[in-house]
Amino acid sequence: MRFKDGDLPAFSICVYCGSRPGVDPAFAATAAQVGHWIGARGGQLVYGGGRSGLMGVVADATLAAGGRVVGVIPQTLVEREHAHHGCHELLIVDTMHERKRLMAEHANAFLALPGGIGTFEEFFEVWTWRQLGYHDKPIGLLNQDGYYQRLLDFIAHSIASGFMDGSQMKLMHAGSDWQAMLEKLVTAAGFPGPVQLHAI
Repeated sequence: MRFKDGDLPAFSICVYCGSRPGVDPAFAATAAQVGHWIGARGGQLVYGGGRSGLMGVVADATLAAGGRVVGVIPQTLVEREHAHHGCHELLIVDTMHERKRLMAEHANAFLALPGGIGTFEEFFEVWTWRQLGYHDKPIGLLNQDGYYQRLLDFIAHSIASGFMDGSQMKLMHAGSDWQAMLEKLVTAAGFPGPVQLHAI
């Protein structure tokens, strides 16, 4: 399936991930698989709009598989993150706050792949927004090869220290299987399950 003007995606997933590729090639390989999964099922990728790092990998894979891609990038990062002009929509905004708001508005679910400080901030903000009732969209944290294990351990420490509780953990999914995670997020967002969303 190739998207044309007026076509509607089967679902829309916002992916947060690094603007660097990381040391292990497995990070980029998984980002490519995630993008292919979204595109092959007629989905839409919403992401930070860059061509660099895992961001570029997931966008290119979605496009190559026939999916729709919406990129949102601040003007100050157009050159630094190499804005991806191959997106179906490339929204160039003034601030990071506007970037994150538009990404959230365009998505039915959120998935954080490995990344750095920007990915951490985006993930925690959308998780906090869900706790505060600003949205009720499913959120996933892909703990690929244990990348986020120390973060999850720290969150457990925060719970044990009385600054969080188990109800907050129920507002997001953490796991290491990217395909199971995508299927869970799409189903939780109210779209057809993995049987119906077979690859095109």
